[in-house]
Amino acid sequence: LQYNRVWIPDNEEVWQSAEITKNYKAGDHFLHVQLEDGTELNYPVDPAALPPLRNPDILVGENDLTALSYLHEPAVLHN
Repeated sequence: LQYNRVWIPDNEEVWQSAEITKNYKAGDHFLHVQLEDGTELNYPVDPAALPPLRNPDILVGENDLTALSYLHEPAVLHN
């Protein structure tokens, strides 16, 4: 999952986009990410429930939600 972008829950903005900055290995309890504002953090994850992946920028604003690569709450809200 290195360099993929994910959505992580946020208390103020509901979801925040983050880029994975270090390889994730099965069983890891943290995901090393960088938020869009440049903040780096070790986001705690449950290996059984990783954060949802973010769609490529080319799909932002897509009228037909079935065209999204990943269809989940943060993708629909962002779109």
